[in-house]
Amino acid sequence: MKEYIRFALFTFFSVSAGLIEMGVFALLNELTAWPYWPCYLLALLCSILWNFTLNRKFTFRSAANVPIAMLKVLGFYAVFTPATTLLGDYLADTLMWNGYLVTAINMLLNFVTEYFYQRHVVFGASIDQTAKS
Repeated sequence: MKEYIRFALFTFFSVSAGLIEMGVFALLNELTAWPYWPCYLLALLCSILWNFTLNRKFTFRSAANVPIAMLKVLGFYAVFTPATTLLGDYLADTLMWNGYLVTAINMLLNFVTEYFYQRHVVFGASIDQTAKS
């Protein structure tokens, strides 16, 4: 039951991060003449910071060393970000797919892969070990 609650919390925080990501993407996409990739990249960075902070504290309740946990997340995004930025740019700017659709697909892919990565790699050994005040 604890894992279902954990997944529900992760989903809730991911939805909030998704709203932030889509909002920042929409603002940049509509108010600038930038190509797809910088709009997506800045929006993704905003959602990463939000999602990491909330999930570390509330979903995984981890007292793990924050800089080490952030480095692990950086490792995930060192692979995920270039792959989705290049693919998204190709789909949106070369194949002329709708940028919002491409961003939504990237967000769904991010949601699934990030949950498993954070659950098992980033916070796996420190889940439910919040620091005592």
